[in-house]
Amino acid sequence: MNKHHEFMSEAVKAAIIGIKNNEGGPFGCIIVKNGEIIGQGNNKVTSTNDPTAHAEVTAIRNACKKLNSFQLHGCTIYTSCEPCPMCLGAIYWARPDKVYYGCGQKDAAKIGFDDSFIYKQIPLSYHERNIPFEQIGREMALIPFEKWIHKNDKVTY
Repeated sequence: MNKHHEFMSEAVKAAIIGIKNNEGGPFGCIIVKNGEIIGQGNNKVTSTNDPTAHAEVTAIRNACKKLNSFQLHGCTIYTSCEPCPMCLGAIYWARPDKVYYGCGQKDAAKIGFDDSFIYKQIPLSYHERNIPFEQIGREMALIPFEKWIHKNDKVTY
């Protein structure tokens, strides 16, 4: 078995552990740097009442804490299933070098985890979305942006 398959096997093991522990959906993820697993996670949505506690997000949090960094440069993500839109966004913010995934979107949809409704919402105008979006208080919301622009000791990302 090659290293990629070994690492994917570890992501799958994380998913199975999560299922056995009734922590959430059947998803697992690991993060590797320099051939070493530095982060892992499984879906914990139902056990933590946190809709953001997907396997990739929990693994990213775990790895970033270990690295003491908010970036995953030089890292590779192995996830048991193709990331949902939220996890995809988290992955892009974390900036790993590469992602390997096991099951695809259609596999997940077949067992009740269908994200297609989210993908369909993204290109719609705000007033066409299932959850309405309305902009209010822009002037006051710009105040923190102005403070950020003038902050000399900020950490940019």
